[in-house]
Amino acid sequence: MQKFLADAGVASRRTGEQFILEGRVAVNGQTVRLLGTKIDPDHDQVAVDGKFVRAKKLLYIALNKPVGCVCSRKDELDRPTIYELVPREWDTVQTVGRLDFNSEGLIFLTNDGQFALRLTHPRYGVRKKYLATVEGEVTPAMLHLFKRGIFHEGERLQALAAKIISGTRDKSVVELELGEGRNREVRRLFESQALTVKKLQRIQIGKIRLGELKPGKWRTLNAVEIKTLISDL
Repeated sequence: MQKFLADAGVASRRTGEQFILEGRVAVNGQTVRLLGTKIDPDHDQVAVDGKFVRAKKLLYIALNKPVGCVCSRKDELDRPTIYELVPREWDTVQTVGRLDFNSEGLIFLTNDGQFALRLTHPRYGVRKKYLATVEGEVTPAMLHLFKRGIFHEGERLQALAAKIISGTRDKSVVELELGEGRNREVRRLFESQALTVKKLQRIQIGKIRLGELKPGKWRTLNAVEIKTLISDL
């Protein structure tokens, strides 16, 4: 019951428990005071303080964020936001993590708070792959250093995997796989070697790949993909 109230946006689980104990929740016209009461959202009628509550439709969106937009709902510089790319009626979704203004690629949006938490909390270590185009030559020794881990601006940064896709003295394309995903981690790894990332694209989260999704376009995750993301944690 508490989860239903939380998913419907009525109250947090803890507050929902209090509502139940106070006798403010009714199922099919009967007051419920037992925590953990099971309901069928498709058939049972739930009311809080006499007002019917409907289950919120959970949304799971994969979007290819283009360069030149932010992941905030409002921007103090009035720059375009990622939320302008999805239907306006999806006003309850939030981004799962972020990509900076100059980065592009795969990002999820959802109104399922537990799903978002499990994909972003460091203890779960959801792996993410990035493709970085770097100005200058990236050497195998640098990638070895990244995988071993470095300290930069007081934080330990580390790539779980790294490989050079192509490279010359002037430009390199590198694939990196990260676990925790600290702020600007890919860019900072290369900055530690006096190299600048000219283009950064996230190409995979967990087992979900960006694929052929065009910049600025979105698609819904299917049930199998959602289960895969959660079961990997």
